[in-house]
Amino acid sequence: MTRPVLDVVVPVHNEQHTLRACVTRLHDHLVHTFPYPFRITVADNASTDDTWQVACALAAEYAAVAPVRLEQKGRGRALKAVWLASDAPILAYMDVDLSTDLDALWPLLAPLMSGHSDLAIGTRLHPSSRVVRGPKREAISRCYNLVLRAALGARFSDAQCGFKAIRADVAAELLPLVEDDSWFFDTELLVLAERSRLRIHEVPVDWYDDPDSRVDIVSTALDDLRGVARVRRAIATGSLPVDDIATRIGRGHNSARLGGQLVRFAGVGAVSTVLHLGLFAVLRLGIESAQVANLMALSVATMANTAMNRRWTFGVRGRERAARQQAQGLVVFGLTLLMTSGALGLLGLWAPAAPAWLQTGVLAVATAVSTVMRFVAMRRWIFRPVPGAPHDVSGSVESEEAQVAEASG
Repeated sequence: MTRPVLDVVVPVHNEQHTLRACVTRLHDHLVHTFPYPFRITVADNASTDDTWQVACALAAEYAAVAPVRLEQKGRGRALKAVWLASDAPILAYMDVDLSTDLDALWPLLAPLMSGHSDLAIGTRLHPSSRVVRGPKREAISRCYNLVLRAALGARFSDAQCGFKAIRADVAAELLPLVEDDSWFFDTELLVLAERSRLRIHEVPVDWYDDPDSRVDIVSTALDDLRGVARVRRAIATGSLPVDDIATRIGRGHNSARLGGQLVRFAGVGAVSTVLHLGLFAVLRLGIESAQVANLMALSVATMANTAMNRRWTFGVRGRERAARQQAQGLVVFGLTLLMTSGALGLLGLWAPAAPAWLQTGVLAVATAVSTVMRFVAMRRWIFRPVPGAPHDVSGSVESEEAQVAEASG
């Protein structure tokens, strides 16, 4: 068989009654709509019924069907094993019940084949999606995605829709880092991709709930929440090498996202400014010198500001260049101190008996000016991209197109 451009994995566990209809329908759809060689891989993970025999019979009937047997249960385990072993440049998976309308398959794959995007997911939560399912599942799905946004800062809309695709080179980078072998696999993969600054394309889908679904909603939800906590800890400790992944596959530094950086910097700045002014006002109650009070308050606020901006605004983690960045941060701190202390000094010359509220107001203005200077210094100097690191995605696009051309023969 010619090397496939697309490998669609259908993970199954005890699906002897539905597997044949699913694979036949999927095969016919790909034959009529997908103009490149493809493979359908049936990943039987530890079925105890006749699922494996059905998969083998389908492989004998269709040259494009390949059965894979795994002795341990777990959708994530099956997908990781098959995707990492596949020779196709585009990898996908869908649930065996085919709840998602197959007309969305080509829109899912096209951005990956062109090299525009790195992953693609179906979303049931887009306004144009047509979804038929009970209110309980709908509420759980929406609440789960709200949790992901609040706890992990996720921007994708639907983590658990069983309709996803990924480029093989991206999968090779991300899959070894995904720890979950079950239902949280999808979420963990997407969070890693997003943190690595990869492009995730979302496709609105028509989706019809399978009334015969055997997923334990409560157990799955608890496992997912434990997974969210684990990934959050990994992000907080900087143990995920997301910046290295971004550099290796061509995304480079996140310097282009000025709007997002400004929003996060403004949030951090608001918190640290309140901390600075609050500490200054409190310290002035017991410290006679405004300069000493400002120095103490600014020192605490600056350390908090630098730590938050390093991690949240500019996405810098790990220890690489940390010492240099700390030294650069001290320089910026010195300039900030000079500006705020100078403002207080000028106020003292103009109004020696100025009350604490006026001193605090003058300090607020000086702090606003120094905040602009701090952002420019951080973006252009302290956390700027490493010279020589790749920032253009065209290389990965051309490579992907070459793979597709080669596979299509």
